[in-house]
Amino acid sequence: YPAKMQQQQLSQQQDFDPVHRFKMLIPQLKESLQNLMKIASLNLAHNTAIDNGIKSSDATVQRFDKSLEEFYALCDQVELCLRLAYECLSQSIDSAKHSPNLVPTATKPDTVQTESMSYAQYLGMIKSQITCAKDIHNALLECSKKIAGKGQPQGMM
Repeated sequence: YPAKMQQQQLSQQQDFDPVHRFKMLIPQLKESLQNLMKIASLNLAHNTAIDNGIKSSDATVQRFDKSLEEFYALCDQVELCLRLAYECLSQSIDSAKHSPNLVPTATKPDTVQTESMSYAQYLGMIKSQITCAKDIHNALLECSKKIAGKGQPQGMM
């Protein structure tokens, strides 16, 4: 039973992992492209036969636009996966840059490393980050007020 739950959790994590999703989409994309080319070839041959008077146009052929739409939909999904993977990587790099030291947790005390920081140090770092964010927020507010003030006529200030 625990092994089954662990398997389900791994499966759910893989569903949200953009790199895993990308790897799952590539074979579908290849298949869709092959199908698209096959339909294009059949349609071209069919239309050539009609133009040469060999066939009439009443024979049914697969619709090219539907297969093209399917291919583009898969391309869009691949693009989203790659963008999400890039954002995750950027966030991870920023996280490592701005908070490079690990904080040991109660659930994993064995993760204490030589460069890890104490909880008090961690709180100090977080407080300084909050102060910095507030300073940036206040500077932006002040700047927006100055910009809004310049748009008003001089007599109204």
